Amino acid sequence: MMGAEGCMGTGTATGGLWGRLACCWAILFAGLHVYWAVGGARGLSVSAGQELASERPLWFVALGLWGMAALCLVGGMLGWLLTRSSLSGFLGAAVKCLGWGAAALLMIRGLAIEVVILADAAFLDSSVSAEQRFWSLVLWNPWFVLGGLVFGLAAWGSHRRRPAAAV
Repeated sequence: MMGAEGCMGTGTATGGLWGRLACCWAILFAGLHVYWAVGGARGLSVSAGQELASERPLWFVALGLWGMAALCLVGGMLGWLLTRSSLSGFLGAAVKCLGWGAAALLMIRGLAIEVVILADAAFLDSSVSAEQRFWSLVLWNPWFVLGGLVFGLAAWGSHRRRPAAAV
């Protein structure tokens, strides 16, 4: 568990900073999904579309909002684990691998959607509003890229910090 230190962990050096930022990034994103899941509306229509935002079908609230919030909290735990210099062996390697995987998925999500929108793909004409495109370009996609960067830097810096051996 995260313990009392939460996102701020006790990791040292730059790798610990990036892990803490990844943890905070994920928890902020989880908070947004919880806000939407309990009925908050601000920003939902430009993220998920007007139809889903207004109708809120059960599958969308359960999987798309609560499910994503839970996944983001798991990401927060991963960010926190990336600050732990004490992890070694299989567990340390698994955490680092998961960190790289999270970074890759977030970067691909942010950059691929950005390219599709900027390329003005024909299949988006009727399904994505101009307002959704705007907010995807200036907020959502850069947010995913930022998450990919902090998870990547956290994975790169994880377990690089070794305490000096006592002489």
